[in-house]
Amino acid sequence: MVNSPVLSTQVPTDLEAFWMPFTANRQFKTQPRLLVSAQGMYYTSHDQRQILDGTAGLWCVNAGHCRPEIVSAITEQAATLDFGPTFQMGHPGPFHLAHRLAQLTPPGLDYVFFTNSGSEAVDTALKMALAYHRQRGEGSRVRLIGRERGYHGVGFGGISVGGIAPNRKFFGSLLTGVDHLPHTHNLEQNAFSLGIPAWGAHLADELEKIVALHDASTIAAVIVEPVAGSTGVLIPPQGYLQRLRDICDRHGILLIFDEVITGFGRLGTAFAADYFGVAPDLMTVAKGLTNGAIPMGAVFARDRIYQTFMDSPTAGIEFFHGYTYSGHPLACAAAEATLNLYERDGIFHQAQAMAPFWQEAIHSLKGSPHVVDLRNLGLVAGIELASRPGQPGQRGFDCFQACYAQGLLIRVTGDIIALSPPLIINKSQIEQIVSTISDVLKTLD
Repeated sequence: MVNSPVLSTQVPTDLEAFWMPFTANRQFKTQPRLLVSAQGMYYTSHDQRQILDGTAGLWCVNAGHCRPEIVSAITEQAATLDFGPTFQMGHPGPFHLAHRLAQLTPPGLDYVFFTNSGSEAVDTALKMALAYHRQRGEGSRVRLIGRERGYHGVGFGGISVGGIAPNRKFFGSLLTGVDHLPHTHNLEQNAFSLGIPAWGAHLADELEKIVALHDASTIAAVIVEPVAGSTGVLIPPQGYLQRLRDICDRHGILLIFDEVITGFGRLGTAFAADYFGVAPDLMTVAKGLTNGAIPMGAVFARDRIYQTFMDSPTAGIEFFHGYTYSGHPLACAAAEATLNLYERDGIFHQAQAMAPFWQEAIHSLKGSPHVVDLRNLGLVAGIELASRPGQPGQRGFDCFQACYAQGLLIRVTGDIIALSPPLIINKSQIEQIVSTISDVLKTLD
C-alpha cells in the first residue's frame, strides 16, 4: 500500500472549484496566499516563507500550531472510535469533556450542549432561550435583541441578531421580532484608551427603551459579544456589561454571551465573563475549545434553564435540536488535549502576564501614519486606520497584503486591523508584529 501524500502540502494547480468563504475569490485566485504547514507561532507559505501568525488562525489557535499532544490525541481517537452517534446513543467523549468544562465555566453554567461551530452554538442558544420561556409558560417571549456591529456567525439566527450589514442584506427578511442595541464604539470619547474605555456604560440603558417599546413580556434574550471581535475589536465601556446584566434580571430576560472569540484565555482568564465579573445565562464558545484543530462549538447553560427542560411533564425528548456531529469523538479528543495544554503550561496565565507588554507595544503605534485609534484588552488589539476618501476598506486591505509580504499574518475588517496572536507569543514576536505594521503603515498612501 502506497502512503498518500498530505494534501495540505500540495500546491494545487487549479483553484477554481473551491468557492472560498468571506473572500474576494476572483482577486485571491489571481495572486493566492497559500499556507501549507504550521508550527508554534508560524505558518509556512507555499513559497516556503515563514509567516508569523498575528491572528491565531482565525482567533482560534490559542496554544500555537500543530501541538504534538493534540495531534496524538486525534490520531489515537481516530484509530479507536472514528464516529459515534449522540442521538439516543452515546460514547464516553462528550460526557468526560462536558464534566471537565463545567469545572472551568463561571459558577452555575454547569450544562453543555455540543455543536460544531460558533454559528451553530449561537443558533442553538437562541433556540434554547425561546424554548425555555415557552416551557415556563411564557411563550409570548419571542423577541431577540442583538447589537449593532455584532457578529454571531452566519446561521439565520446569528445574522438576524448580528449587526453587520453585508452579512445581512443579501438574505431576505431574516428572523422576525429582532431588535438591536446601539454599539459602544465612539472615537470622539474613547480613542486611544488603554484597556477598558471609561465612557459609554449608559449605552446599556438603551435596552430599557427597547423594553418600553416592545414590553418585557415579549423579549426572550439579549445576545452580545463581551468584546466584539470580527467587527474591529470593540471593547465594552466600564460597567456596561454589568448594567446589561442588571436590566435583564429586572425584566426576566436571558443574557447570552457570545464568547466564541473571548473564550479560553484571550483576555487572560478562562472566559470574558470571569474577566468582567458578569455571569450570563447562556454562553457560546468554539474556536479555542479545540485549538482550532477539529471543528467544535458548545453552549453552556445555567442550571435553571437545563432543569426547566428536564422537569417537563411530557416523557421523551426534552429539546428537539441537535447535530449529527454533536460531541464528535475526534473533536472531544482534541478538546481534552487542548484543555490539558492550557492547564499544564499555564497558558491563560501566560496571556495575562504578557498583556501589559502587549498594551505598551500596541500603543507605541500612536502617531503612525493613518492611525486614528488603538485599543486593546488581554491579547487582542484593534488598530483603526483612516479610510481613503471614496475607498473604504482599501487601505486596510493594502496593509494586510503588505504585512503578508513581510512575513506577518494580520486580519482586517474594513480599515481596522484586528490582532489576536496565539497566547504563547513572546516579547520578541510582539515586537516583530508591531515593527512590521509600523514599517508597512509608512509605505501606504
